[in-house]
Amino acid sequence: MILCIFGADKLQAQQGKLSERSTLYFIVGTSGSNIRELNEMLAHKGISDLRGGYNTMGLGYQYRLTDFILGFELLQNNGTNSYFRDYTLDHRTSRFYMNIGYSLTEEGKFHLVHYMSLGAGSLNFQMLKDQRSPSELGSFLENPAQGFLIRKHDVQKGTHRFGGFLTEIGFQFGYDLPLPGLEENLSILGKFGYSFSPFEGAWNMNGITFDNLQSGAFFRLGAGVSLPEQNLFFPDAGIGVHFFYGQNFRKPKRLNAELVENGWQPFKDTPGYLGMKILGENRGRLYGVDIFNVSNTGQGNETHQHTLNSLRLYGNYGYQLYKRRNLELGIMAGMGFGNVRYSVEQADKPEFPLLFEEPDFDGYLRKRGLMTKAELVMSYAMPVFKNLFRIVYSAHGGYEVPLSRYRLGEITMANYLSGPYVQFGLGLRP
Repeated sequence: MILCIFGADKLQAQQGKLSERSTLYFIVGTSGSNIRELNEMLAHKGISDLRGGYNTMGLGYQYRLTDFILGFELLQNNGTNSYFRDYTLDHRTSRFYMNIGYSLTEEGKFHLVHYMSLGAGSLNFQMLKDQRSPSELGSFLENPAQGFLIRKHDVQKGTHRFGGFLTEIGFQFGYDLPLPGLEENLSILGKFGYSFSPFEGAWNMNGITFDNLQSGAFFRLGAGVSLPEQNLFFPDAGIGVHFFYGQNFRKPKRLNAELVENGWQPFKDTPGYLGMKILGENRGRLYGVDIFNVSNTGQGNETHQHTLNSLRLYGNYGYQLYKRRNLELGIMAGMGFGNVRYSVEQADKPEFPLLFEEPDFDGYLRKRGLMTKAELVMSYAMPVFKNLFRIVYSAHGGYEVPLSRYRLGEITMANYLSGPYVQFGLGLRP
């Protein structure tokens, strides 16, 4: 709040010389962390510590207005595997941040930013046998217990489940390089700082506190596309961030039939989801990235819950077909990555250390592949604050086509992943 008030006062004083830039970027990195309480429990049993730290992959958007910075990031952090007997131990965290900061340098090719991130996330800790590719789904349903899954703010049940306050404090540095023949720049950037969970005991699961897993120093490097104001000639050029609610219209009929045949409850609803879309526009060209998480969950039987989850990440390119005043119409094609994950979890599991000694409760199946889509975009961009930026209301309709069969056992899930969708979004664009 202090940064926002300070930035607003400075912008008010500099109305005559405002500058802006918008950036879409991908980032990777590493961070330190540990699982202190779990490692103490293992030490009492004479077992060596689990390896800490994790690798980060992420997608981000940043808008700079003079020296004020506003951004959004979605990060996936995958821990380093450890091994115990026949089991593989792994931990993963997903995080969504809003970044607020202040530039320490004037607008130019080099930039240095001090920022703070506020957000939420999810945590997954698991200990499973590496036997998740049965030839028949029925054999998995008869005996799904491959180890245990424990989750907090479970993203497998939908991105709306994100929770648990998380924050970061850090610095960002970067340099812009020209792209031949384009007005956009290639932006090379890096970040370093410290991430943490400010509330003690917020990530307690099955009697063990995992707060330390959410804390640690980090270093990340990335690259992306940037549109500085001095490069713009087309009046509506810019890169915007949009958050959308979507609805798919397919039910997993083949999977449901197999579930019923094996005495399990079918999934009843068509899944809805929340997602993030970063969309650039310049001289009628449309390009960007969108990511969303399609989830369906329910009670599998008397003792188990089950979830069907599918993550989609697309790179998009298209053209603006029509523009009159604030109304815009365009088409896009997307190519990207998808997965489908079927998880079975027993509702009542013991606490540590018994869970570590008797781990066979849960299991999951997973497949990955390529996805394509075609999309029609209609939006209305409403200028605000004396045309400093636009609030964008949008509707997207399209059709997804998988390029892989996505087999869970003998069941092909491609028919479930293909089909029409509709999305409604609200966004910010310079």
